[in-house]
Amino acid sequence: MTSSTPLFRRVLTLCTLACLLWTLPASASPLPNQNFDPQRAKLLGYIVSQHLTRHHYSHKSLDDDLSVAAFDLYLKQLDAQKRFLLTTDVKMLGAYESYIDNEIRRGEIHLPIYSAQIMAERIPVVENMIEELLAKPFDFSRDEQLETDNKKLEFCRTDLELKERWRKILKFQVANRYLDLKEEQEQPAAESDSAEKASTDTPAKKLSDDELRQQAREKVAKRYQHLMARMLKEKEDEHFDRYLNAISRAYDPHSNYLPPAQKEDFDIHMRGSLEGIGALLREEDGYIKVVSLIPGGAAEQEGQLESEDTILKVAEGDQEPVDITDTRIRDAVSLIRGPKGTEVRLHVKKADGSRRIISIVREVVQIKETFVKSTVITPPDSTESFGYLKIPSFYRDFKNGDKNARNVTRDTRLELEKLRKSNINGLIIDLRNNGGGSLSDAVDTTGLFIKKGPVVQVKDSTGDIQVLADEDPKQYYDGPIIVLVNKFSASASEILAGALQDYHRAIIVGSKHTHGKGTVQAVLDLDDNLPFRNMEQFKPLGALKITVQKFYRVSGGSTQYRGIVPDIILPDRFEAVKSGEQYIDYSLPWDTIQSSDYKPLAMQIPLLHLQKSSSERVADDPDMQRIAKQAEEARERIENTRHDLTLAAIRAERHAFEAEKEGMPGPDNASDQDDDWQQQVNEDPYVHEGMAIIHDLLTLS
Repeated sequence: MTSSTPLFRRVLTLCTLACLLWTLPASASPLPNQNFDPQRAKLLGYIVSQHLTRHHYSHKSLDDDLSVAAFDLYLKQLDAQKRFLLTTDVKMLGAYESYIDNEIRRGEIHLPIYSAQIMAERIPVVENMIEELLAKPFDFSRDEQLETDNKKLEFCRTDLELKERWRKILKFQVANRYLDLKEEQEQPAAESDSAEKASTDTPAKKLSDDELRQQAREKVAKRYQHLMARMLKEKEDEHFDRYLNAISRAYDPHSNYLPPAQKEDFDIHMRGSLEGIGALLREEDGYIKVVSLIPGGAAEQEGQLESEDTILKVAEGDQEPVDITDTRIRDAVSLIRGPKGTEVRLHVKKADGSRRIISIVREVVQIKETFVKSTVITPPDSTESFGYLKIPSFYRDFKNGDKNARNVTRDTRLELEKLRKSNINGLIIDLRNNGGGSLSDAVDTTGLFIKKGPVVQVKDSTGDIQVLADEDPKQYYDGPIIVLVNKFSASASEILAGALQDYHRAIIVGSKHTHGKGTVQAVLDLDDNLPFRNMEQFKPLGALKITVQKFYRVSGGSTQYRGIVPDIILPDRFEAVKSGEQYIDYSLPWDTIQSSDYKPLAMQIPLLHLQKSSSERVADDPDMQRIAKQAEEARERIENTRHDLTLAAIRAERHAFEAEKEGMPGPDNASDQDDDWQQQVNEDPYVHEGMAIIHDLLTLS
C-alpha cells in the first residue's frame, strides 16, 4: 500500500498496534543532544505544523482548541505525577495553553524554554526534600493514606504540601522495600542457589528490623539519586522535542514527532532484528507502559509480561532497581535494552493493579520466530473433533522482496489443509493478543474463509476510498468458525474478525470489545524536501509519524475506536482495565461510510439461542466463574487507589494478592514447547466454550 501523496517517502505497510519506542540493540548508541537553536526550532515548528494541517487524516486546524489539547499533553509529559511543579508554576505555563498555535505561526517558541527553566529550579528542591525525608525512619504505625491515582490529585500549592506528598510516597515505597528485604532474608535454606553454595559460603549476617528499614531507605534513596541525576541532564532541545510531540499527539495518539535519535531507532527497527526483550513501549502520564509483545521475543517466551503492564523499575541482573517513573522514554529504553544473554528484572504493575518482578533474559529478537500453529482437539466423551488455529500476528518477511518469503497467509493455508485432512467438525481461530501486522495478509488470510469479495475499505485524508478485496474464489475452509478475541486484538486482527463477522462466516467470542486501532500511519523524513533553500545546516531534523488513512469494515463501520464487538461475550479478567483506543486521549472517533458491495451468507446465525446457551454454561463452569471473580477483584483493586500506610495494612495487601494469584490462569500466549502448548490449549476454558458453541450451532443446523 502506498500513500496518496509523493511527500510520504516511506509509508508503513504494517497496520500494527505499534509505538516507536522499543528495546533496541546495545550497539545503537544515541545521537548527541544538540544545543537549542531558535532558528532550527522555528524551521521545525513550521515544517511539522504544515504537514499536520495538510496531510493528517482529521484535517484539524492548528487553532486554540488544538493548542489546549497540546498543552494538556505537554504538561502530562512534563510532570504527570504532580510531584515537582506547584500551582504557581502551572499557572505561569498555563498562559501558553491557547497560544501554542500562535507560537508556531510566529516562529517564536517560548513554552518549552520556560518549562525547562522551571524544572531546572524545581528538581533540586525536590531532591533536597527526598534526601531530608529519607534521612530518618518513618512511623509505620501512623494511620494515614496515600492516593496513587495522579488524575485524582491537584498540583500542590506550596513546598510544604509537596513535601508532605513526597513523605507519603517515600513511606509507601520504603515499606514495600523493607518487606521485600525481610522476605528475602527469611527465605528457607532450601531456596538458596545450591547446596554446595550453602555449605561453602559464609552465612550472611541476619539483620535486625531497624537495620532492614535503614537499608530499605538507602536503596530507595539511591534509586531517586539516579532519577534526579537523569532529569537534571535534560536540555532545552529535549523539552522542545516533547513540545512538538505533544502538538502531533493532539491530532491523534499515533501521530508523533521523532527527534533524530528516535528516528535512528526507528530505522534500526525497520531494518531487521533487534536485541533485547522484544516489547513495544509507550509513555503515558509519566509511566512507561507495554503496548504489545513481539511474537517470538524474550518477553513473550518468558510469559509474564503483558500488554498494558506498567514498568515501574528496571534492574540489571541482581543490581539495585532504577525507578523509571517520570523518566524520558529513551532513557527508560536504554535501561531495558542490553546484550544478548544478560538478565533484566522489571518491577511491573499489572493491568489489574497487582505488582510483580519479572526476570527476562535478553536475546536477539527475530520478528518471524513465532508462526501460525494448529492442533486438533477432541472433547472428553465426544465423537466430534475441532481444529484450533493460533494466529499470533500477521507477519510477513519483506526481506529482498522475495515472493516466496514466509508469511502468515501461506502458513495459515498449510495449517488449514492439515486440519481438513483430520475431518474437523469446526474451527477455532485464536486472535487473542494479536496486535496486527501486514495489511495485505489480513486481506489474503480472510480470503481463505470466503469465496470472493471485499475485505476492508481504506479511506485516506483526501476522502478517497480504496476497497481491498479477495480475488481468489477458492475457500480453504468452509465449515463453522469461532474467532476468539480480547482487548489486545488490534488492527489487522480486527480486519479479519470484522470481515468474517460481516460475511456471517464466523461467530466472534471474547472480551466486550477489541482494541479499536483502525488507522494507518506514514513516516515522513523531515530532511527531505526542505521548504526553504540553504537550510542544510539545521539537519538532522528527525521525522514525523502521521496518521493518513482509516480502516472501515465492508459493512461501512470503522474499526477505529469501538473495535469489534463480539457476538458472544465471556468473562474477562481484564474487564475493568481501560485498554483500547476509546480510552486514549484525543483518539480519532468511530464513524461510518457507505457499505461496499459484498454478499454475506444467506444463513442466519441463531445468535440469541447461542448466547443463552453460552450464558448458562458459563454460569456453571468453575473456571469461567473463577475468571469472573478475578475480574471483580481486579476491578476493586483498580478503583481503590488509596492505600493505607501502616505496615500491617501494606503487608496484608501483599499477602491477599499472593493468595489470589495462586488461582489465576496463565497468560493467553502459550509456550513454544509443543507439549506445553498442546496442554494449555486443551485446558483453556475459552477454547472449551468455543467448542461448545460450535456443537450448539451444529445441533441447531
